[in-house]
Amino acid sequence: MKRKIRIANAGGYWGDDLGAMKRQLTGGKVDYITQDFLAEITMSILMKQKQRNPQFGYAYDFITQMQECLPLIVKKGVKVISNAGGVNPIACGEKVLEIANKMGLKVKVGVVYGDDIMESIDRLCKSGEKFRNMETDQKFGKVRKDILSANVYFGAEPVVEALRADCQIVVCGRVTDTSVTLSPMIYEFGWEMTDWDKLAAGIVAGHIIECGAQSSGGNITDWEEVKTFNNMGYPIIEAEPSGEFVVTKQAKAGGLVSEKTVKEQLLYEMGDPMSYITPDVIARFDTIHLDEEAPNRVRVTGVKGEPPTPFLKVSMSHDNGWKASGALLVCGPNVMKKADAFAKMFWKRLDRKYEATRVEAIGAGSIWPASLKPKNHEPNEILLRFGVRDQSREKVREFGVLLPSMILSGPSGVAVTGGRPKPEQVVAYWPALMSRNKATARVLCLDCDGLRTERIVKFPLVGKPGDVINIPKQKFKLPPSNAIKTKMKLRQLAYARSGDKGDMCNIGLMARSAEIYAWLRKYLTTPKVKAFFKGITRGAVTRFEVENLLALNYLLDQSLGGGGTRSLMVDPQGKTLSQALLEMEINAPRVLLDTIKKPRRKPIRKKSNSKRKEKVLRRK
Repeated sequence: MKRKIRIANAGGYWGDDLGAMKRQLTGGKVDYITQDFLAEITMSILMKQKQRNPQFGYAYDFITQMQECLPLIVKKGVKVISNAGGVNPIACGEKVLEIANKMGLKVKVGVVYGDDIMESIDRLCKSGEKFRNMETDQKFGKVRKDILSANVYFGAEPVVEALRADCQIVVCGRVTDTSVTLSPMIYEFGWEMTDWDKLAAGIVAGHIIECGAQSSGGNITDWEEVKTFNNMGYPIIEAEPSGEFVVTKQAKAGGLVSEKTVKEQLLYEMGDPMSYITPDVIARFDTIHLDEEAPNRVRVTGVKGEPPTPFLKVSMSHDNGWKASGALLVCGPNVMKKADAFAKMFWKRLDRKYEATRVEAIGAGSIWPASLKPKNHEPNEILLRFGVRDQSREKVREFGVLLPSMILSGPSGVAVTGGRPKPEQVVAYWPALMSRNKATARVLCLDCDGLRTERIVKFPLVGKPGDVINIPKQKFKLPPSNAIKTKMKLRQLAYARSGDKGDMCNIGLMARSAEIYAWLRKYLTTPKVKAFFKGITRGAVTRFEVENLLALNYLLDQSLGGGGTRSLMVDPQGKTLSQALLEMEINAPRVLLDTIKKPRRKPIRKKSNSKRKEKVLRRK
């Protein structure tokens, strides 16, 4: 058994930095490189591609990276695990093998598939599977005839099986974002699939690095603490057999790994910190302990796990009509008055009712709550963005035809950007559950000699839940009730990150000290957050307290215009809403500012007087 393995991430979404893989390979020793390409919205895009061409349906960026990096991967003996296979993993795996053959490289490729249950849906329904929408509780029958794809989320087990078959490149379909990181730990350290705490640690490690540079300085609230974003370092996990691990990056790479960067990623799209559900294990985020043991090195310990549920998640996509969006550049004095007049004129001329419409004045605070919009200052230019969604393609087409035709018959100082908007098919997301013992994963092994072998992985029910984990409550000291208060921005006391889960925005808010956490827990209630996001959040606001991370996790339901591909918002994933919350003006005890630790800086070494005199003499 190895004492340690280094698992490097080289991509957190489809469209990420294509140079990240090569930088991980050349920056220092790594044993594995993992990548996550598949957000829910990505599956919808890949399905549309496969409909147009049956040979597509996978992330071609991965192929581009293989064309550049495969010789180096083989030379260094690094193993690569990626879910780039999307909705067509076999085609992706065969493409990798084709590249290897052209280069004369001996590579064994493993393809994890079987997640596509499209042909089995009716049979599964007859066997008792309901496939109700996990977010809205709507019945499956409402969308059954419009279903375009259905993929069950696999965990680490089929990936481990590919590694046991000595595959160097493992291409997966819909496996979870975290399992590509967990699987090498199981394989290298010989963990059992009932080692709940160790499996949970691997899941936490996977969650930290699954979004690429988001845990190594990207998107950090306190971005000025990052010395450089050039040659951006992507995260690396140094995993140990015990389940403990260190988050780091390549030594000479840009970016930053700190307690802040790791915390922000831990809270990202997390939901309930007491129950982070995966196919392999339920991880407890409320048990995690972080220790910044050195610059760019954060040790993670204490992770606890529980047995998984009897279900696996199913990601479905369905036809949900059409949408289009377009924008006009509006400038000059009284720009907001002009934009309002233009919008009223446009909708009156269009004279159509749509399933959903939206107007946003980009540059005038339209993506943030009304309370944050400028009151005494008005920009001299904005991007006036219009959007529509409807089941009728023709009505959406009419919207696109009219928009650019308006510029010569309205107020002055208006220009079209981007031409005539075209109807875009809406492939919507339908999350559901199915019994895990009805799923079957397949592992296809391909080698350069043309040999093809296949292995089958089943997912039996695991059994009863584990023992209840009781986390002792910490004691936090509040400032005295008579403490002097002062007006400040929330960002002075906390940092944050936000993301999406369908139509729900998740905002993780981290306090800058234990004393601040105690005060925020009492002050920043769900009604306050709901009121702050008035006009944006139409559903309930739920809050989870994460004492061990000094964090509060807020779930804002019905905040993203339907979410994913259905949304007409310019920010359909809620990435900007955390920064909006941090702009909240609060009246807080001034003493809280004194509890914040200053960022660690390297001491400046002063030269001695004798050395300075010596330099002066040399010059003379």
